[in-house]
Amino acid sequence: MQFQHYNLGYQPQGAVVEVTLSGNAANVRLLDSTNFQNYRSGHKHRYIGGLIRRSPARLTIPRTGTWHIAVDFQGLRGQCRSSVRVIPRAALSPLPEYSPSSSLSPIVRAVHQENSVERTLEGSEQSEHYDVFICHATEDKDDIVRPLTNALIAEGLRVWYDEFELRIGDNLRRKIDSGLSRSRFGVVIISHSFFAKNWTQYELDGLVTREMTGEQVILPIWHQISKSEVIEKSPSLADKVARNTSDFTTDEIACEIAEVIRTSL
Repeated sequence: MQFQHYNLGYQPQGAVVEVTLSGNAANVRLLDSTNFQNYRSGHKHRYIGGLIRRSPARLTIPRTGTWHIAVDFQGLRGQCRSSVRVIPRAALSPLPEYSPSSSLSPIVRAVHQENSVERTLEGSEQSEHYDVFICHATEDKDDIVRPLTNALIAEGLRVWYDEFELRIGDNLRRKIDSGLSRSRFGVVIISHSFFAKNWTQYELDGLVTREMTGEQVILPIWHQISKSEVIEKSPSLADKVARNTSDFTTDEIACEIAEVIRTSL
């Protein structure tokens, strides 16, 4: 699916996003990070917005967090230029806000910053970059991987996670290589199942190769495994400072990962 993506970043509740279209009508969706990942993957999602035929249109961010605008031609024909800006509430002219097709929660307060950017809706989807790549074994999805992924998204991070990124017919190696190369860090869920899988070793090898250039890339999480067992399997991984799921909650781990990534900018 072709769409134009605007990452609005971290915005407070009540921020007003103004979307201007030039050309044909387009579908405009305001999504939080979780719903944007679902939208991009073709899964069920919730959003504010809908088909916009007249612009500018204004959408209100219902709660503090990281937000995205997606503009697409799904079911439509033609071309369209789009621009998006976040404007202070006090600076708003008396333009009626766009009536949302799916409301998440009411507005409360205003935003105190202004950003604007313009793009053209045509061609392929923009190349995405990610804060973290989740390297894990399938057996650990329910216990730690999905909860941690959701907690990282709630922290406002852009996450490469296979359930979000892989679609039917994809070339697995190419998709993984692409995700590894476009992710700033790799969160590695180390467990007994992790060491038993070929794909996890492939992904880890890619992250280790990047670390050979001097980057700090690997952020290890130990899950239901002891240090002696990690040493037995991989002394180099055991030498890295890690967080153990038996000592820290998922939210605590996600918060620390987010802090590491933000302070590395």
